[in-house]
Amino acid sequence: MSSPRRRLLWLLYALPVALFLVALLVGRYGGGVGDALRALFSADPNDVLRSLILRVRLPRALAALLVGANLAAAGAVLQGLFRNPLVDARILGVSSGAAFGASLAILLSGSALAVQTGAFVFALLAIAVVLAVGWRLGATPLVLLLVGIAVSALFDALLGLVKYVADPLSKLPAITYWLLGGLGGARWSNLVPLALLSAVGLGFLFLVRWRLNVLTLSDDEATSLGVRVRPLRAAMVVAASILVAASVSQAGMIGWIGLVVPHVARAWVGSDHARLLPASAALGGAVLLVLDTVARTALPSEIPLGILTGLLGVPAFLLLLVGYLRARGATR
Repeated sequence: MSSPRRRLLWLLYALPVALFLVALLVGRYGGGVGDALRALFSADPNDVLRSLILRVRLPRALAALLVGANLAAAGAVLQGLFRNPLVDARILGVSSGAAFGASLAILLSGSALAVQTGAFVFALLAIAVVLAVGWRLGATPLVLLLVGIAVSALFDALLGLVKYVADPLSKLPAITYWLLGGLGGARWSNLVPLALLSAVGLGFLFLVRWRLNVLTLSDDEATSLGVRVRPLRAAMVVAASILVAASVSQAGMIGWIGLVVPHVARAWVGSDHARLLPASAALGGAVLLVLDTVARTALPSEIPLGILTGLLGVPAFLLLLVGYLRARGATR
């Protein structure tokens, strides 16, 4: 790897750390960064700003970092596995399963624990159905994608049914707000499961990221190189799905991070997944830290993250698409 690209990679790794510190010090409460720094290092346990930073901003910033890294890393893995630049967790039904599970929990219970559990369980159920059906049909990338589209459509229909029967004065607004995504509920108590699942999923994918380069070849070529294609592909899909399920259960439906961020990282560090995967995770965490800081500070009331990611992700995706088409000579 050339020296400029190596420096760029280290800059990508340092970016989320710097933005994490900024997220702790910026907010509507308090007099500014200076006051936040003094409060953070204050020895007074009754300091309101210090308590706010440690109990609210710190877990929320950690959640934004983990969710962004999870979604971007999962997107990079799935795009490589399926050799398709338009693949993300929504295609495989993980996000739709999580949305249905959370909405069903809101309809029946409404407690935060039930919502997170429902989203996580049904996200894993969706990918389990995709893998079970896809395995019987050969587990090729095309088969898994087609089965994923069918499962996603099924859970979208079930979500529509839940919204149809929900009380329009109480349950339906809660479902709608959850589907818009946000990290307002991030606390130390619900951060532990997210951190553990993120460590397991990211740790596994980082360990096998070199083999992902082989899986971007045809199945016959990968097999000739000694790789057990179907078990490894299934294991990577499961790991990516766990990351997405954990993230969606914590933050709701946050789109475009898993689709756009890997393309930006690929443009900067290349297509080698040994570099692309950690770069995508770092960039995803940085992007979501920025968007979450904007979401909680730009207006008097918090802006749902799903709105911000859509406003940023759609133009970014169109710019990437235009650049791709120009590189292939398909447009002016």
